[in-house]
Amino acid sequence: MRNIFERDKYKTPITKKFYTKAKPPPPILIGTSRNITNALQTQQSIAVYKALYKSFGGFAADVVAAIDQSVLLKFSAKRRLFRRLNDMPKAAQDGVDIVSLSITPNRRPPGIATFFNPIDMALLSAVKAAHDRAYSNSIVLGNNVTIPGVGLAPGTHRGRMYTLVSALHALNNDTTIANDMYVGECQDSSSLKQDLVQGNLLICSYSIRFVLGLSTIKQALQTAKNLSAAGVVFYMDPFVIGFQLNPIPMKMPGIIISSPDDSKVLHIFLQYYNHSLERHGSTKEIVKFGAAASISGGLKPNYSNSAPKVMYYSARGPDPEDSFLDDADIMKPNLVAPGNFIWAAWSSLGTDSVEFLGENFAMMSGTSMAAPHVSGLAALIKQKFPKFSPSAIGSALSTTASLYNRNGGPIMAQRAYANPDLNQSPATPFDMGSGFVNATAALDPGLIFDASYDDYMSFLCGINGSAPMVLNYTGEMCGVSTMNGTDINLPSITIARLEQTRTVQRRVTNVDRNETYIVGWSAPYGVSVNVVPTHFFIACGETQTLTVTLSATMNSTAASFGRIGLVGKGGHIVNIPVAVIFKAKYNNTNR
Repeated sequence: MRNIFERDKYKTPITKKFYTKAKPPPPILIGTSRNITNALQTQQSIAVYKALYKSFGGFAADVVAAIDQSVLLKFSAKRRLFRRLNDMPKAAQDGVDIVSLSITPNRRPPGIATFFNPIDMALLSAVKAAHDRAYSNSIVLGNNVTIPGVGLAPGTHRGRMYTLVSALHALNNDTTIANDMYVGECQDSSSLKQDLVQGNLLICSYSIRFVLGLSTIKQALQTAKNLSAAGVVFYMDPFVIGFQLNPIPMKMPGIIISSPDDSKVLHIFLQYYNHSLERHGSTKEIVKFGAAASISGGLKPNYSNSAPKVMYYSARGPDPEDSFLDDADIMKPNLVAPGNFIWAAWSSLGTDSVEFLGENFAMMSGTSMAAPHVSGLAALIKQKFPKFSPSAIGSALSTTASLYNRNGGPIMAQRAYANPDLNQSPATPFDMGSGFVNATAALDPGLIFDASYDDYMSFLCGINGSAPMVLNYTGEMCGVSTMNGTDINLPSITIARLEQTRTVQRRVTNVDRNETYIVGWSAPYGVSVNVVPTHFFIACGETQTLTVTLSATMNSTAASFGRIGLVGKGGHIVNIPVAVIFKAKYNNTNR
């Protein structure tokens, strides 16, 4: 691993290369085999550059520095060294084959925008989607009410009911909430009475301290073990809002009631427990714990045909610079890829997630899970088409993406943190870009949309006031440029402000056999669309220009979406999403 903050420590870049020549064994988590390995590309190397830190994060310049290092490493291997920083952007055009970055925010900021910076505009952006495998856990209360939760944990033996005892009601004589306000998090077994906890289900609170790493599930489980508890039930503090909780491994029966946004669930659980307590008439001390429950367990996966779906915590488009929607004429996001509850190799010494300490595999969610999926597919495309540019690779991934879930219905997008599966609707291009990546189809795209490094530079330099930032990122001075995002030869069309009529062009190049294509489209609401030509023959290696005219048929500030499809008689299908935000039927110069 190369640490860009310690350049003086190493005389040469350090790269860790991981090789594998045989089929890997099934992953083992908390002593249980997990047959979840889907694919593995053997004898490939990975260069890792550390640019960000959990303690303080980092800066865009750090990320760029890491990219620069990867470029230097690539060219050092080719014995082509670059001594001047200004040479770097030119080198970057031919540098490392695939760069995987995760820079998307984990939570969507308020308002229409997600994020804006010049780096983002030139990257292929992927957002997180759920796949068809999920791990669900549940607790069955003594009143026959079942409450869902999470936790990669075994269930109680044969559904047996155990008495529920809250840590707050099992304090020893030397401990009070006044002198230890976090005692309910079960981090210290010496604070609790073993005779009350032994053989019962221990109830612990899950506060923001768990998110910050100040308290851990692992320590609470150790407390339960020390006290000989039958299992642990965590209830999430209602103040932990919008936090994506990954299924956490537990070596004993356990569950986390993880629905803080749905106060009814927590209320039902706590009401049942509190109403089942028997207290002394005068002292009000608890004389009997009457609540009981069994834990179903969450080690077995459940499968669904509704996958994929865009997760509620995924960033959405469009990607404007300001409220005027300036420079938002590039589709964001570009793709959807698996990013929710992803199994992957994990360092047993890793401390970023204490709950997986000592494990060789972990389950995580986020952009950092989606990005490697797309990077891996990009590497496969690069292997088949060595001369493909980054834009060509992005085009192959985008135009072949799927618009449908496993059941044949539209891909859905979750719209709310609370009860996300009850608050969802069909995904738009601002939710999923071109769609869900299709590994097989991406290796046979038929047609590609290609754009050069100079095209992106012209666009970035055309953004008002961007010259200093472009110079900072690339080391190149901007010339005069009037290029708009709509002019880049992308496999999508986004028009932030459509005033009357706009004509854009796209060029497709045939990377397969000779083929005849038919052009069809569905226009965005409030917009008429015309594409010329409506059919064409294109030989292998040739390029065809498509002229797309969009005209506003109404005045509207609401985004609407359409698609252009190129259907080849040889079986290729090219999908081009179209998005129009502001629409003015008559010219309106008041902005």
